[in-house]
Amino acid sequence: MNSKFIAFLFVISFLTLSCKNTSETENVSDENMEMNSEEKKFTISPFSDSPAFPDAEITSVNYQNSKFSFGIEATDYQLGEQTSDASTKMCANSDKGQHIHLIVDNEPYAAKYTADFDYEIEDGEHHMLAFLSRSYHESIKTDAAHVAKKITVNGNSITEESDIEEPMLFYSRPKGSYVGKDTEKIMLDFYLVNTNLSADGYKVKAEINGEEHMLDTWQPYFVEGLPMGINSIRLTLVDKDGNRVDTPLNPVTRTFELMEDPAPAD
Repeated sequence: MNSKFIAFLFVISFLTLSCKNTSETENVSDENMEMNSEEKKFTISPFSDSPAFPDAEITSVNYQNSKFSFGIEATDYQLGEQTSDASTKMCANSDKGQHIHLIVDNEPYAAKYTADFDYEIEDGEHHMLAFLSRSYHESIKTDAAHVAKKITVNGNSITEESDIEEPMLFYSRPKGSYVGKDTEKIMLDFYLVNTNLSADGYKVKAEINGEEHMLDTWQPYFVEGLPMGINSIRLTLVDKDGNRVDTPLNPVTRTFELMEDPAPAD
């Protein structure tokens, strides 16, 4: 076999292998493009900036004989007042104004517009979170504006309490029913205790009607594209590998309803 023929066979083999590898690479690229181009049904985007209320503070909490009494100090935050930018937020807003969100265990929050109010809690041990909220239900995410406690209740009074020490996630919004224009942008807001996500390597996995979104920043979000009717959101605090963090009340699921404006009467 002469040297020219051997060289010819080498060139043919090289070209055949190159074509095969190129074809395989193109197929892999096509598959990746198909995976990357898969669109989600729902979009999540950061909520617009809100008044900060940096000095709003819950100074004390007392619960005796089925009644809460909160001590609140602030320069420009007042329960029952409308938050100054409420008309521009493009989301559901309470006409009763700013309020306290009270969450006991895994229950939906109770909105309270005064510092003193009646509220029944079953006897036993509970996790309790209370935080100051803007009129459109966005939480004030500062150490001073919330209280997170493990409590023991007996006879509708707190008999023992201690600070929550483990990282915890509490669900806040969305909640209840949304009608008409309020259905276009739904605010997703949650509250974190003893973690701020990224600094600790944690994330929040938000499953919106089963569709997964990973959130690595503690802030409120707009959710758009939700259908009319009953929707669900499941929130899970996860570690850097996406595994559920072993902490109380994790995960948490809520359902809420979107409704069109009722047809005008004839």
